[in-house]
Amino acid sequence: MERISVFDMFKIGVGPSSSHTMGPWRAALDVLDRYGHEKVKHIQIKLFGSLAKTGIGHGTDLAVILGLCGHDPELIDTAAISFYLQEINSNKQLKFGAQNILPFDSKENIQFLKKFLPAHPNAVRFIVKLHDKREFIDTYYSIGGGFIKRDGENIDLQQRVFPFPIDNEKDLMIWVSSENTTIDQIVWANELSIQPEDQVKKKLMHIWHIMEDCIYQGCHTEGILPGGLSVQRRAFHLNKKLLSGVKYNGKEEWIKAVKGSENSFANLTRWISCFALAVNEENAAFSRVVTAPTNGAAGVIPAVLMYYLCFCEHQGEDDIIRFLLTAGEIGSLFKKGSTISAAMGGCQAEIGVSSSMAAAGLTACQDGSPQQVVMAAEIAMEHHLGLTCDPINGLVQIPCIERNTMGAMKAITASQLALSGDFTYSKIRLDGIIKTMWETAKDMHRKYKETSEGGLARHISVMLPEC
Repeated sequence: MERISVFDMFKIGVGPSSSHTMGPWRAALDVLDRYGHEKVKHIQIKLFGSLAKTGIGHGTDLAVILGLCGHDPELIDTAAISFYLQEINSNKQLKFGAQNILPFDSKENIQFLKKFLPAHPNAVRFIVKLHDKREFIDTYYSIGGGFIKRDGENIDLQQRVFPFPIDNEKDLMIWVSSENTTIDQIVWANELSIQPEDQVKKKLMHIWHIMEDCIYQGCHTEGILPGGLSVQRRAFHLNKKLLSGVKYNGKEEWIKAVKGSENSFANLTRWISCFALAVNEENAAFSRVVTAPTNGAAGVIPAVLMYYLCFCEHQGEDDIIRFLLTAGEIGSLFKKGSTISAAMGGCQAEIGVSSSMAAAGLTACQDGSPQQVVMAAEIAMEHHLGLTCDPINGLVQIPCIERNTMGAMKAITASQLALSGDFTYSKIRLDGIIKTMWETAKDMHRKYKETSEGGLARHISVMLPEC
């Protein structure tokens, strides 16, 4: 099976969707890498299936354009995205590679085709024509969490040889037992087979700082989210109410203020919701987030980890690393044994998996045994089974933003249950829940898998303003 790094599960990018924004963006970058040196005359993009049905709401067309222009989703100035797109639309041309200024009209060069291709619901096809009349056709599948495949070839995951190869929970627990260690230490050893220790630590902390910045930014930005639903940002007002007049300057002072706020049960739940809302409001606004394991579920893990760092005893950087390593491994088990794509499995594949990952990370940091860690992961997913993906008007806003608060709360509850429970009496194992989730995904009707053709998307009428 795939040898998945924690850095495959946590990718830094731009909202609002890992499958419908980041995946197509990365596919476009791959096309640029393959043909940018050629004398290209024309490019046609065809979006299929779920990418076509909700592509406008997820900014799929915009992501493809930015990728073809060479903008990196991890590094792009998100504040300048609208300027870049306005310039392309105004000039009716884009720069493709070093020697190509191509005529480009998004209405003509990008087609939305609701036909589903057999391999995956999320498909994008690039037709590249050269001046010498040669033509190349490449089809990519966005398979969840920003992962992409090109016509069956997995271009994301290199052939890796881990000292502790893991395909399922059983493998993981065998290694933990034989090495007499913890889950995060097994994952740590695997990561060190790819890159040096200082790089692993640096990159993990960078991921957390991006998450932390996203929470802070979301808590300090008010207004209406883009997309036409007129969704009011709530994290700003909730943060203001919870701190009730406390003065601070910058992120560090804000975190200190949060830690000093009332830690009653009611306030803790409000803070957890505030953190999760903040991240996914930023995600909906095309800001920088971390897929965890997807963009639509990007708020769960930051919310739970921020809760832990603000309101529980912890060991600082060591616990942040422990949390992310543990959570990343649990996420990889779901990717290998089921799916992390809402277009394949509904929202159980996004919020459900993120909640499971967060529950595992939190349990590890609270000195839970490896058995309790996987028990927490199982409990969290068990209570997300069958969760549909039915975004209103194809936007990652309703019910997606609130759903992150639910996933975070379930993760904390699952962790508490696991820490107070005895694994030997558990009736369900993580491998069993992953298999069950995949069977549920296959049985779920397609209209509940990120097509906006069922559920809330069909029965809740939200009138969009006229252009």
